[in-house]
Amino acid sequence: MNRVINYDWKSVQALLAERFDLLLSLDKEHHACALANRIDAGEKKGFLLDKNGKIVPADRDAERKWLTGVFDDLMKANTKHYVEEIFEICGWQWSGEKYILEDYVVPALSFQKGFKPLIGLNTGAGSIWPTRIWPEKSWLDLIAKLQEREYQVLLLGGPDEHEKNLRLASMSGAYYEGQKTFKEFIGLMSPCDIVVTAVTMALHIAIALEKKIILLNNIFNRHEFYLYGLGTVIEPDVPCKACYKRAFDSRCAAPNCMELVSADAVIAEIKKLLHNPDIYIERR
Repeated sequence: MNRVINYDWKSVQALLAERFDLLLSLDKEHHACALANRIDAGEKKGFLLDKNGKIVPADRDAERKWLTGVFDDLMKANTKHYVEEIFEICGWQWSGEKYILEDYVVPALSFQKGFKPLIGLNTGAGSIWPTRIWPEKSWLDLIAKLQEREYQVLLLGGPDEHEKNLRLASMSGAYYEGQKTFKEFIGLMSPCDIVVTAVTMALHIAIALEKKIILLNNIFNRHEFYLYGLGTVIEPDVPCKACYKRAFDSRCAAPNCMELVSADAVIAEIKKLLHNPDIYIERR
């Protein structure tokens, strides 16, 4: 029997009353690991909490991923991508399996998709890692260059990006359909020909939908991302990439290295993906 259960107090109480054969705890977050500790299961894989409240690997299969999260030199030397690592933690071998996406809802659009490409721009990246967010002025520059080519532009984002997207839409004329439920957000991305995004949930949705992708990255190890041949990674030209910093500081090569990623660089990659549909560049 398969069930998808929302994470809330009632669900947690129900889970604590059940017995499971296998538990996969794949998120290195204290609350998730604490819950994994308490759930009754014959076998536990992934990450748990020790008696001092520290996150620890449940077994040897999770040790390598745990160590790359502790030691920067191991993290920067890592060449395994995230999907491969998840399979490894579970004790399995990744063999090219693709994402499985649940049913979603395609909302009615306030505009009609034309013959020109529809480019989805996911303008946020969450509040935990603000260093990975592309500046608004860069989004505006990209929108203008896309509109010069008569491409349609659709702004994407969640509650954190709502006000930003309203501003961008007002200043540029790009389409913005407002805040959506999770299933509607997936459906909103479904008509896009290309999605430009940072490392966030929209990236994984775009992969699952098999959309062409421009991934903007700076603070993470680019080897962690596997795009299934769907697109390319663009990064600033600085020596300190994969720093995992949550705030820029005096040791950074630039006050905000994401400002070094130009709209022209994104346009160039979009043109490659649109005009060479069977040819892609995984890394620049």
